[in-house]
Amino acid sequence: MGNTSTAVRTPRHPRARPRSPVSRSRRETHSTIRCRISFDGHELRKWSASVRRAPGGKAAGRKAGQSVSVSRPCVIDVLLPISRRAVPGRAAVGRAFPRGLLRRFRVNSRSVMAFRHGSKGTSRRWVGLVVGGLLALLVGPGAVAQGAAAAEPSAVRGAGDTRAAMDAVAAMQPGWNLGNSLDATGGDETSWGNPRVTEELLDNIRAQGFNSIRLPVTWTQRLAPDHTIDPAHLDRVEEIVDWALADGFHVMLNIHHDSWEWIADMPADRAGVLARYEAIWTQLADRFRDADPRLTFESVNEPQFNGSSGDAENAELLDVLNTSFHRVVRDSGGGNATRLLVLPSLHTSAEQPRLDELAATFDALDDPNLIATVHYYGYWPFSVNVAGGTRFDDTATADLTGAFDRVHDTFVARGIPVIIGEYGLLGFDRHTGTIQQGEKLKFFEFLGHYARAKNITTMLWDNGQHFQRTGFRWNDPELFAQIASSWTTRSGTASSDQVFSARSAPIADASLTLHPNGTTFTGLWHGDTELTRGADYTVEGDRLTLTAAALTRLSGDREYGVNAVLHARFSSGVPWRIDLITHDTPVLGAATGTTSAFAVPTDFRGDRLATMEAVYDDGTNAGPHDWTPFKEFDRAFAPDYDAGATTLTPEFFAEVDDGSRVTLTFHYWSGTTVTYHVTRSGTSVTGAPA
Repeated sequence: MGNTSTAVRTPRHPRARPRSPVSRSRRETHSTIRCRISFDGHELRKWSASVRRAPGGKAAGRKAGQSVSVSRPCVIDVLLPISRRAVPGRAAVGRAFPRGLLRRFRVNSRSVMAFRHGSKGTSRRWVGLVVGGLLALLVGPGAVAQGAAAAEPSAVRGAGDTRAAMDAVAAMQPGWNLGNSLDATGGDETSWGNPRVTEELLDNIRAQGFNSIRLPVTWTQRLAPDHTIDPAHLDRVEEIVDWALADGFHVMLNIHHDSWEWIADMPADRAGVLARYEAIWTQLADRFRDADPRLTFESVNEPQFNGSSGDAENAELLDVLNTSFHRVVRDSGGGNATRLLVLPSLHTSAEQPRLDELAATFDALDDPNLIATVHYYGYWPFSVNVAGGTRFDDTATADLTGAFDRVHDTFVARGIPVIIGEYGLLGFDRHTGTIQQGEKLKFFEFLGHYARAKNITTMLWDNGQHFQRTGFRWNDPELFAQIASSWTTRSGTASSDQVFSARSAPIADASLTLHPNGTTFTGLWHGDTELTRGADYTVEGDRLTLTAAALTRLSGDREYGVNAVLHARFSSGVPWRIDLITHDTPVLGAATGTTSAFAVPTDFRGDRLATMEAVYDDGTNAGPHDWTPFKEFDRAFAPDYDAGATTLTPEFFAEVDDGSRVTLTFHYWSGTTVTYHVTRSGTSVTGAPA
C-alpha cells in the first residue's frame, strides 16, 4: 500500500479482444509450431540444428551441423515441422510432450538469447531451431503430428506453456505481506514502528499456514547518485529472502513505495525515471540471478503517474516499465531466464480498462512465466466505513465478485495466473475496529471462498496490525481463524453477530437470519453447553429465533454490555459467534471545546456506535465527504467506550462552516439513533443534545 488511501473509479468499456496465441505462427509459416524445451544438465555440448526462415525474414540460429555450446540453464524456443493443414495452439505441444518429460531437460546461456531475439532489426521475425533428432528420440516420430492433428486453435493463452506458472502460483496460496518494514521510507526498516525483521518471525508466519511471502522494499533512500544500491541494504534484503526460502516460502520481491516517491514523475522525466528503475532491476537481477526459482520479482507496487495526459499515457508508461523490467531480468540469464515475473495493472486496479491494458502487455511479451497482479481492499464505503457503508451487504458483495470475475475472465481463463498481491480493508490503516467485527468476518469469509472459486492466489496485507512481530500472536485470533478457514472451506455466518435486548423493556424473542453458505446448521452452544432446540431456540428455514426464556436465563442480572456469548455451529468452517447484549438508549451531554479537541460526553449504556450523519439546518451535508451525510468512522468521529466520550476530529471541523449549526445523528448497532447539535465559532466549538 501507499502512504495514502484513495479509491480510483474509472468508466468501463468493452474489453479488447485478446489476440490469438497462434497468430504469429501463421505469419511465419503454416508448417511450423512453437514449443519450449528445458534441459536440466548444466552443459549441453555440440549439438546440431537446422535453420528455418520466416517469410521474408533472415535465418535465425546456426547453420545445420554447426556446433553450439551452452553452459547455463535456460529455455529456448524451437519450431517443429507439422502438417500444413493444421495450425494448432500451444496446447497441442503440451499434449504431445508430457510435462514430466519436458521438465527433465534444460538449456540456458546468454548466447541462446541471440537465437530468440536476433538483431534489433530481426528480433520479431526469428523462427528458431529445429531439434528434430533429439525430439524423435524423446517422443517418437509420430507424436508431434498426432498431437497437432488433435489440436484446435484456442483463445487460451499458452495453455500448455503456462501450466507450470499456474501450478506455481496455486502453490503460493495463501500469502502474507511483510508490510511497513523493508518498505519503510525512513532511515531503516524500523522507521515506521515495526521491529527489525527476524528469522524467528518468518518461522512463526510459516507455522500459521502461509506458503508465500511478499517482501515490499523501498529502495529510494538506499540509492547512490549513480543509482547504486547500498551494498549493506542489498545484503540485508538478500538475508531475509534467504530466510524465507529456507523456511519453504515462495517469495515475491518488488520495488514498493518508489512508485509514488519518484516513478510517478515519469511523465515529466521519462529518461531519468527509466534509467533509475532499470538500474535497480539490473542490480537485483544480478544479485538473485541463480536464486531458487521460488523467488519471484514484481515490477512495481501500485504504479501511478503524476501530471500525465490521461489514461492512454498512463497505460503507455506502465507498459514501458513492465516491458523494460521484463527485458532487464530476462537478459540477465541464469535462473532469471525463466523466473516467474509479476506485472501489475495501473494502480493495481481490477477495473476492466486497467486489466485490458495489462493484458495487452502480456500479449506483446508472449512469455509463459508471467503473473498478473491486482490489489483488493473492498467496496470503498464499506472498506473505510463512510457513506453509511457499515455492512458487508449486497452492494459490497457485488463489488468483490465483479472485481474477481473481471480478473478471472481477463487472465485466469486464458491460462495466466493471478495474485491478489494485497487484500484487506482500508480502514485497517487506522485500526481494525473501524469496521464492525461481524461484518468484517463476513467479508474475509467470502473473499477467501470466491478467490478459491476463481483460482486466484491471495496475499494478506499486514503492516503489523494483524500478527505481532515479536509476540508472534494474532491481535484478533477470531479474525485470523475466519481467514484461515476460508482457504479451504466455507463457514456459516448470520445477519449479525449481535442480539440486543433493552434493559428498560421486557425481554422478548429475538431473531437472526442464518447464512449457511453451503453448510448445514448443526446447533447453538453456550460455552460447552449445547442449547436445546425448541426450548431455547427455533430454526425455521434460515431464521434462527432465540426464545425470551433463554435470553432471560443467559442475560443474568442484565448489566449493560455483553451478558453471554453463543456460537452457532455449522457442518464445516468456524462457528459463528453471537453476543447477547443488554442496552438502553445512549445519553449525550453538553460540551465545549475547540476544533482540535472536542468530545461529546457519552454514556453508551451497552450500545455500540455504527456511524454518524452530519447536516446543516438547510439539509445540506456538513463536514468532509460532503457528497454524503454519513461521515467516515475514526476520521471524522470516533467512540471512546472506556472514556465515555465520542470524539469529533479536527478533520471534521476543518470542513464545517463557521457559525452554522450542524445536526449530528448518531446511529447505534441496536438500531437506536440520537441527535446532537454542534456549532463552530472560529476555533471554539459548543455542543448540546437536540
